[in-house]
Amino acid sequence: MPSAFAADAEDVTCTPASGEKAKKQDWSRQRLDLDRLHRHGTGAGVTVALIDTGVATGAAGLDGRVLAEGAAGDDCVGHGTFLAGLIAGTGGDSPGLAGVAPGARILALRGTDARGRADAGLVVRALREATEARAGVIAVAVALPRRDAALTRAVAEARRAGAVVVAAATPDPPSRGSADDVPSRTYWPAGEPGVLSVADMLPGGTRPEGSLPTDGIDLAAPGAGVVSGGPRGKGHYLGGGASVATAYTAGAAAVVRAAHPGEPADAVTRRLTATAYPADIPQLDPYAAVTTVLGDAAAPAGAARAADPVTVRDTASADRATGRAGLLVLLGSAAVLAVLWAGFTLSRARARGWRPAEAGPTARE
Repeated sequence: MPSAFAADAEDVTCTPASGEKAKKQDWSRQRLDLDRLHRHGTGAGVTVALIDTGVATGAAGLDGRVLAEGAAGDDCVGHGTFLAGLIAGTGGDSPGLAGVAPGARILALRGTDARGRADAGLVVRALREATEARAGVIAVAVALPRRDAALTRAVAEARRAGAVVVAAATPDPPSRGSADDVPSRTYWPAGEPGVLSVADMLPGGTRPEGSLPTDGIDLAAPGAGVVSGGPRGKGHYLGGGASVATAYTAGAAAVVRAAHPGEPADAVTRRLTATAYPADIPQLDPYAAVTTVLGDAAAPAGAARAADPVTVRDTASADRATGRAGLLVLLGSAAVLAVLWAGFTLSRARARGWRPAEAGPTARE
């Protein structure tokens, strides 16, 4: 699944329907433990605004849960629809390929032109539309090389309105040339205060070769060899990049919001970072984010890059009580065995008339 069409292509043909269907759950869903997560929540009642190439409203597994007005409902590239499946898809006739929050709704918004090239003006407008729609989570799958005042204001307004804003830490790698030639830099809106900056990772936890360099990453999530659907047909595609990792993280934020409806956006962000698997770049763990009891869930952490530690219930006294109980059981068992052995011995002695046991037969001389 391309994230954009080549800029120098004169004639553009929309991404065709795929004739391939995945036969089993891919590594990314297994890594995120989605089957177990869905027993605790599906993001029902939460709206995720997805800013990318648009979303096809009739795509398999998304029927009835996508709101897309105007150009946002025409996804020629297919990338936005691919991401929407990772956020909120049901998997259609392949339930093992459901997204992180299959009960959530998608608000599709354009942050690119028809060819998939990111546009700062469109991103700002989409952020404002998402804020007006009171989206609980805003996923910005595109990354801009420059920051401007309008973008900063739009992000701040979204956060004041209570949205969790998740953004790709970098653009997806260029299809031509080498990322090694690109200097490290901050991309936007991932670099804005309070925005959860997300990078892609391989099964081993490292970033894929050729990833664009950056800093200030909050979380890593699966972003290579990921399977999802597209805007046409019922086939599957492979995709990757920080945009894919952003979609997974946005879905996790939706499940957390649904499971903990009283928590503000900063607390949701803190849950996602504090419960992440510890690594050079903390790795998203949506199941832990939903189920872990944090020490102070209300503490704001939206602008902080470092994750707070998870508070684990002190079980020392319970462990000591368990140890004492175990010792009593052992002593009691020993006492019972002693009584039984004594009874057996007395009965044998009584049968012999209290005479000592005779020695066995000896050899005749």
